[in-house]
Amino acid sequence: MANLKVTLVKSTIGAVPKHIKTVEALGLKKLNKTVILPDNAATRGMVQQVRHLVKVEEA
Repeated sequence: MANLKVTLVKSTIGAVPKHIKTVEALGLKKLNKTVILPDNAATRGMVQQVRHLVKVEEA
């Protein structure tokens, strides 16, 4: 199964509270930090919700 490399590239300051919680649930706490997550429907949905704050690559 493939993985996704998700990097926080924009600050969550001033973002919608729901989006802040989604970014934290993805495991991202600081700018330019990267996490490797499984490529499944749940992860894709979370990334889609905060696509303006993160950068996604295939890992």
